[in-house]
Amino acid sequence: MSALDDQVAALRRGAGAFALPRDVFAVRGVDAEAYLQGQLSQDIIALAVGGTTDSLLLQPDGKLSALLRVTRFDAQGFVLDTDAGFGDAAVARLKKFLLRSKVEIERLEWRCLALRGALVGPLAGGLLNVLAEAGVTALPFEWNGWRGTDLLGPKDVVLDPSAGPLPEGIIPCTGDAVEACRIVSGIPAMGSELTDKTIAAEAGLVERTVSFTKGCYTGQELVARLDARGSNVPRRLVGVIATARLAPGMTLHAGTAPVDVAADKVVGSITSAAWSPEVGSWVGLGYLHRTVASPGPVRVRSGDGLGGAEPAQVGPLPLIEP
Repeated sequence: MSALDDQVAALRRGAGAFALPRDVFAVRGVDAEAYLQGQLSQDIIALAVGGTTDSLLLQPDGKLSALLRVTRFDAQGFVLDTDAGFGDAAVARLKKFLLRSKVEIERLEWRCLALRGALVGPLAGGLLNVLAEAGVTALPFEWNGWRGTDLLGPKDVVLDPSAGPLPEGIIPCTGDAVEACRIVSGIPAMGSELTDKTIAAEAGLVERTVSFTKGCYTGQELVARLDARGSNVPRRLVGVIATARLAPGMTLHAGTAPVDVAADKVVGSITSAAWSPEVGSWVGLGYLHRTVASPGPVRVRSGDGLGGAEPAQVGPLPLIEP
């Protein structure tokens, strides 16, 4: 087995560790709860101290600003984290409607150590206890059957798995292994699957991130309207499997029969790709037009329009059963 095989196996069936790049910021103040309730798609008032949830931060037109994780630290304090590189935009969006609200928003120099795999509980118990005493928060993680724990806290306390020893049995994992597991699990990422043009229903985020029983929040109208219409959006996030190499920017084309290049209509595109030892082939995430059946056959072409088309399969996420 290769190192990639070993690391993917650890991230699934054993215990793997990696630094998860996150931008982290605190939202505090007597109006923090009420303000976040009016800005985020989840029910923040219902979030207990120590509780955590994924939520959408939307633009007024309902398009995505950020996919956030929200953790309540006390009655007036919350910590929000999002994919690295998108924290400044999220903070700017939150500050846009502050007006006279008594809320302070502050970036935090924190690190996230991600632990993944079926054996994280028994192998990482001692580490979790030590870091908890140092003020590090352990946040449960689960997405489409991929489970683990995220350790979120100051950089001088939270381990960098590439620089320090880990508890016996926990394997440090590279970005290639993590990306392969992310794609197979169908987890969208900011900057690839999620941009400021994304509608939550397209990316399959609504059930995970939206409360339909809370009051109004910025961007709610589009979410509610699409839900009332059965979330019938023009395109949806799907998984892609191919024997030929996949890469972001490649285009998807319907059917299996050869088609004249000039008439070969684009029906989607690849947003992320990696080699997966679990599947034994190249895997990708991408958006596919609703007129094309999924699961089903497609063809993949390079984004520059040159070269022939390679066969592939599209299907719902996750790409394998957990």
